[in-house]
Amino acid sequence: MQNIRNIAIIAHVDHGKTTLVDEIIRQAKLFRDNQEMHTCFLDSNELERERGITILAKNISVNYRDTKINIIDTPGHSDFGGQVERVLNMADGVLLLVDSAEGPLPQTRFVLDKALKLKLRPIVIINKIDRPDARPQEVLNAVYDLFIDLDATEEQLDFPVLYASGRDGWATTDLEKGSRDSILPLMDAIIDHIPPPPFNEGPAQIQITTLDYNDYVGRIGIGRVHRGTLSLDQPLCQVKRDGQTFQTQIKQLFVFEGISRKEVREVPCGDLCALVGVEHIDIGDTIADANAPEALPPIAIDEPTLSMMFRVNDSPFFGQEGKFISSRHIRERLLKEAERDVALRVEEGDGDSFKVSGRGVLHLAILIETMRREGYELTITKPHVIIREIDGVKNEPIEELTVDVSDNAAGKVIEIVGLRRGEMMKMEQHGSRQLLEFMIPTRGIIGLRSKVMTATAGEAIISHRFDHYEPMKGEVPSRTNGVMVSMGRGKAEAYAIDALQLRGTFFIDPGVETYEGMIVGSHCTDDDLEVNLQKAKKLSNMRAAGSDRNLKIAPAAKLSLEEALEYIEDDEYVEVTPLNIRLRKKYLTSLERRRIRGKMLKAENAE
Repeated sequence: MQNIRNIAIIAHVDHGKTTLVDEIIRQAKLFRDNQEMHTCFLDSNELERERGITILAKNISVNYRDTKINIIDTPGHSDFGGQVERVLNMADGVLLLVDSAEGPLPQTRFVLDKALKLKLRPIVIINKIDRPDARPQEVLNAVYDLFIDLDATEEQLDFPVLYASGRDGWATTDLEKGSRDSILPLMDAIIDHIPPPPFNEGPAQIQITTLDYNDYVGRIGIGRVHRGTLSLDQPLCQVKRDGQTFQTQIKQLFVFEGISRKEVREVPCGDLCALVGVEHIDIGDTIADANAPEALPPIAIDEPTLSMMFRVNDSPFFGQEGKFISSRHIRERLLKEAERDVALRVEEGDGDSFKVSGRGVLHLAILIETMRREGYELTITKPHVIIREIDGVKNEPIEELTVDVSDNAAGKVIEIVGLRRGEMMKMEQHGSRQLLEFMIPTRGIIGLRSKVMTATAGEAIISHRFDHYEPMKGEVPSRTNGVMVSMGRGKAEAYAIDALQLRGTFFIDPGVETYEGMIVGSHCTDDDLEVNLQKAKKLSNMRAAGSDRNLKIAPAAKLSLEEALEYIEDDEYVEVTPLNIRLRKKYLTSLERRRIRGKMLKAENAE
């Protein structure tokens, strides 16, 4: 039987997981010498390459010392924690990467906690040793403290430590005297310290942990063979999460070889494989021998903390830019996504709306951006945290927030977080920078990033993860500025924008099509202002000195999708189409808005 090692690479975002896998691919010669290989090779998704983050877990295999090593690259963002929880079930050990300057951060704690609970053997890699502000010994002490905090066993605490520079392609066990020329010491550590998968004899059993899709063969289930040998010829059955059993037959079996897949007739116990031909295959399903249809325990996934309403686009520009615009299209797409992403929940709301719950704004923003690129048009409401009632008391999610900031801006950050009900837990000095740790309600996190970035001139490094539920903390201040709302429909004139610049900041450039009720900018005071952007300069024959001054228009403050979702209030929507992201009022005409405002005032006075 072939020697196998299954290992997952886990770390906080941006600590170098995908770059390290690049070096393993390069030094294992998985590409021919004349083949070009781009950086962050496993970040193959268009959105992943644009944003420089890993969103979907992926795997490759490397043969070294007559051993097949299956390596699984995982996302670092807490919003995609559902991916990490699933794929850790396929591994027997983990490579924990920690930045040599930043040390363990919130997501390091989250992923390590999951790995230790699954009894996985860790190898710790202090990465980015070439950084000028590296402090490997302090970081290693912090890693030991983290292991003890998470109740690691004696065996898990006895982990090997390697020092590496993923970008330069070397790893060593001895920081002072070790050679810095190859990644092979890491490969040796994997084989020597990570146990091979246990060989469980008996009828075949495999649990699906990841789904892939192919237009020709449909869904492809990826998982690890937990027991027996999976063969194309044997009769099998599919056991769903709810216990239903269906007879099934696999049409094709693939194992991972290098960066591609190799078709085989059977897969031994402990190896990872992809199977084709099982209808309606889902994450968490067990494929078992037809004579012993036993389900493996379901994959435990943390509950979502944030929800938004996805609605049909009902703006005046409805249907002009998108292909899929009806509620039927949106419903089908959301249900399809919920099957693929187990951390997502979809519930049908009133009329043409759907309540979509996820791990955070980024988690849902990636889904919206993907749908937008596929040709969908929709409107989205402001994100709301999911409130739970525990023992008759309303509880809200609390997150651990870490801000790495320069000394002179630390006071501003503490003030901003404090206003949003954040409590400081720790403050550490690292050279000329400070590491601040807070506990803050998820409500306070929404819209916090842009405020902190403005206060610190873009220097802050912010990360957060869900920690626990606590009784409601009270009011969290919302947006202090009102908005500028378009009065009519048509192209925005440069003359009109120039005259209104002192009233606030615009989100649109001259020449952009607008409609009544569309939000075109941020007002400088706390009330909303209706503006006429269609007002053009009257062209007459008369000329007067000084009246024909040049128009000087400041560039528009363009909001990204996440910024737009965090900016809006309860009476506003984000309109998303394949070509544009617009902000708009819930009620488009000023008459409707006044009527609703009047009703709300009456209701308040009656109380």
